[in-house]
Amino acid sequence: MKPGDIELLKHIADFEDSVDLERDFKVGWAWRHVRVWPSTLNRLVLNGFLEVVFHSNSYTGYRLTDMGRALARGEEQPGTVPASEEYKIVLPDDLFDDIIGHDDVKELLSAALSAERPVHVLLAGPPALAKTLFLWDLERVAGERALWLVGSATSKAGLWDLIAERKPGWVLIDELDKMGAADMAALLSLMEGGRLDRAKVGRRLQERIPVWVVAATNDVGKLGPELRSRFAVRRLYPYSREEFRTVVKGVLVQRENVAHELALEIAERLDGRTNDVRDARRVARLAPQVGVERAVELLL
Repeated sequence: MKPGDIELLKHIADFEDSVDLERDFKVGWAWRHVRVWPSTLNRLVLNGFLEVVFHSNSYTGYRLTDMGRALARGEEQPGTVPASEEYKIVLPDDLFDDIIGHDDVKELLSAALSAERPVHVLLAGPPALAKTLFLWDLERVAGERALWLVGSATSKAGLWDLIAERKPGWVLIDELDKMGAADMAALLSLMEGGRLDRAKVGRRLQERIPVWVVAATNDVGKLGPELRSRFAVRRLYPYSREEFRTVVKGVLVQRENVAHELALEIAERLDGRTNDVRDARRVARLAPQVGVERAVELLL
């Protein structure tokens, strides 16, 4: 929230209390009724404090959400709800043992996911780093308590329904920069206060679910400032060649059930040709059919 947002919400709540919304503002009030610029109102929508109840080329109608009204009336403090034991996931000591280096990232994730209140982490950097490896490790530990999403394949309705149904402790998002604007907006109120608030036919969905969001992105610049501000952003840097060989061996043995000797051969043949661990996984899966050397030739 920005300084002054509570006062804005109080002002809007006073306006709504002074009129008959159902009679005079069935399609919501407009910016001119509350004398607040549309850009500010849209930011409050993204934060989950307002909802758009009607939109056309000439009119956009707004209304306070329950969260916005509660904040305006001092019934709820801005921030996040603490997690109960139901939502806590125990982190094993060997959580990131298969990932070489990135000690600061490991420390940040361990601290964030052990905090009493959600701390969301965004891993940023170009492709072929360990961003997805971290998400894999978290999914392995959390099991069904983790909800895995790919940014390019989500939908706003599906996101809300999945979280409401699954009630995950962690939401893991790969390729966050490829998520559509509507889907990014859907994350905002959830990340800020653990709140699900969505109108459905004949009913309204409202829940509080404290979740930790860990995401990976190639391009932070594609994310809106409101979404970026909800994350602790940590940039990752490429592996050295020696580190890459070690990572490939670890991933293939532990995740692909590849024999140690075969994993070593794949790592050596890929040395200097790629820095993407996904290439090693593809080679390992093709090797039984065509051999390691031919698999490398076909893929690279």
